Amino acid sequence: MIAKSLPNLFTIGNLFLGIIAIISVFNNKPELAAIMVIVAMLLDGLDGRVARALNAQSEFGKELDSLSDVISFGVAPAFIMYVVAFTELNAAAAWIVTAIFPICGALRLARFNVVAGTPGYFIGLPIPAAGGVLCTLALFHQELNTIVLALSTLLLSYLMISTVKYPNFKKIGIPKAAIWITPVVVIAAVVLAIQFPGTLSKMIFVPLLLYALYGLKKNVDRVFFFLRRKRKKAVDEPESKTTAI
Repeated sequence: MIAKSLPNLFTIGNLFLGIIAIISVFNNKPELAAIMVIVAMLLDGLDGRVARALNAQSEFGKELDSLSDVISFGVAPAFIMYVVAFTELNAAAAWIVTAIFPICGALRLARFNVVAGTPGYFIGLPIPAAGGVLCTLALFHQELNTIVLALSTLLLSYLMISTVKYPNFKKIGIPKAAIWITPVVVIAAVVLAIQFPGTLSKMIFVPLLLYALYGLKKNVDRVFFFLRRKRKKAVDEPESKTTAI
């Protein structure tokens, strides 16, 4: 019974850290808030793998995971960005940009739950990756223009609801014999996060950003492919008419 509940405990831990992140940013601790989201990402990555290793997958766990993800990777990162960077924006604009991010995250999760995906890929940027980029990007608010941060928030929101394929790495599983190590990994991650919140957050920002940009590049490539095909079609049509005459 305890083994079957272990994946849900990881999911609840994810939700708990998301709530702590929101509390932390309102207590003027954005670096701690950001690293709480990052550790929540670790828990989110473990819950599904542990469930598959223990053959403990369930609809309840799936729904709990989605609800937790909206808080930890949608609401929490949006609040972090709002508190540390959007105070200089027009109030209405700040509210709208902040709200759009978790809304798109919720839409992304709803689609994930009801639409059959492509094996080996996610459709749209996963909300944990988007939230991880956003909350760590917020730590650079002193170096970056507020408008740039707002546009980045909107771009990440779009990538979540886009149809770009992102690799999902689900094939990297956890052997059943190694399940007992996962709580140790989580505890070690939490200790390191509390000790070095700023350093770790900024280090993790780079690989997360590259993952998000992968999808952006795919989108740009797709647009150029469409434009080239349209231009080629426009050139070929007059030639066909001339040949017919």
